Amino acid sequence: MQDLETKKVEFHRYVRALQDEITMALFDVDPKLNLEEDKWERLDHTGNPGGGGITRAFTGEIIENAGVNTSMVFGAIDPAFAGKLGGTGDQMWAAGISLIIHPRNPRVPTVHANFRMIHAGEKFWFGGGADLTPYYPHVEDFQYFHDTWREAITPYGHYEEWKKTCDSYFVNTHRNNEMRGVGGFFYDHFNTTDIDADLEMVKDISSNFIDSYFPIVEKRKDEAFDAEDEDFQLHRRGRYVEFNLLHDRGTMFGLKTNGRTDSILISLPARAKFSYKYKPKAGSVHEKMMEYYYPREWN
Repeated sequence: MQDLETKKVEFHRYVRALQDEITMALFDVDPKLNLEEDKWERLDHTGNPGGGGITRAFTGEIIENAGVNTSMVFGAIDPAFAGKLGGTGDQMWAAGISLIIHPRNPRVPTVHANFRMIHAGEKFWFGGGADLTPYYPHVEDFQYFHDTWREAITPYGHYEEWKKTCDSYFVNTHRNNEMRGVGGFFYDHFNTTDIDADLEMVKDISSNFIDSYFPIVEKRKDEAFDAEDEDFQLHRRGRYVEFNLLHDRGTMFGLKTNGRTDSILISLPARAKFSYKYKPKAGSVHEKMMEYYYPREWN
């Protein structure tokens, strides 16, 4: 158990360092970015101190809004929720990084990623992933994103499984099983019983996030776009909102464990649009983009 406690400290330090690295990458791509940082604390289910986190909220010219958050929370949880968490007992510890980046230009995709470690009673595990939500059919960008993660994960033997999990998880089931983006990878409850190897794997894989996404931003951030591009982007952001509020387990975890509401909902875009029976214009490039919001192979 002492080794587990040491690894928990190591993991929390790692995600804090990754938060700093991603923050620097954001400023590199958008030097006029505004950063608002909040350090927050929470109480556990019984009203005792239960850890907290660091929320970094960004707004800028290239990046319309983004959040890069870390947290380390612990203590008693609602027994009704504890049974759904997958651990044992009604005490838990969790640390992780969660981020969302919504660029202003609709030719640049939105991206989401999170990496976490959870200890609940007699069980502990790792989880996380990254997925891309584009608004314009730059297929080579989708291929690049998937290729980067395939190369990172394949040495550990989990890529195909985690890709399929992502394709089946980030889905608006109420919208005829339409994915919110083009997928990526996702895993949960990962524990091989070799905590040293598991932690090193998680650190190695997650370190690829910057390389998986920011070259796409640099490539597309200055592309010209028109009102139809932006209209499609805002409607797709609306579908993003639907997923995060109706289906996302991370949103539910944060709210059910007395997390900080503003930090949890920082994943939502600054602007979104909803129209009754929305469809992109027939024959448009945006209608073409709709074809990619369903699972496909990227080999």
